[in-house]
Amino acid sequence: MEAHAAHHGPPVANQSSRVDSTTLGMLLFIASEIMLFGSFFTAYFFVRVVNAAPEWPPYPFHLPVFVAGVNTVILLTSSFTMHWSLQAIKRGNRAGMQAGLVLTIALGLTFLLTQAREYSRIGFAPHDGAFGSAFFGLTGLHGAHVFVGLTLLTFATVRAFRGHFTPEDHRGVEIPGIYWHFVDVMWIVVYTTVYIL
Repeated sequence: MEAHAAHHGPPVANQSSRVDSTTLGMLLFIASEIMLFGSFFTAYFFVRVVNAAPEWPPYPFHLPVFVAGVNTVILLTSSFTMHWSLQAIKRGNRAGMQAGLVLTIALGLTFLLTQAREYSRIGFAPHDGAFGSAFFGLTGLHGAHVFVGLTLLTFATVRAFRGHFTPEDHRGVEIPGIYWHFVDVMWIVVYTTVYIL
């Protein structure tokens, strides 16, 4: 009865009883990023509808669907290694957390390098018409987000090797992980929209 009586009134104004403030901040940031991606998808679909080409992408553009598919597998695998890293530290497995973070960074770098290689051999540039602009704008926006995610993961990895995380305090792994999963989901949408449909 005393414990129940000790809590009166609403929670503190800048706190939620369900989600801690750092997680909530990342979720709100991701919501704004979804709106940014939405504007780029709108531009891409506008180009596609206005173009009304019988085939897509329009001639003479050709997209390396196989390479992008391999890159998709690489990025999806990185989501699993990120999840493994977080679950490892929750169980007190510091080595598993460190290995998961290092593997996630390695896979993310592989994705970016493969995308850079794709750009260098794709045969068109951002200034080659509306399709070129939309393609490079959308995939480049995602690539920039991968770079930001890798930066966050690098900080988390440095902290992990310095012994900063425990099963009780692992927010420094969890928050970059949420962002990384967002980046992976956005790539699935970009890949499906640009390379498959």
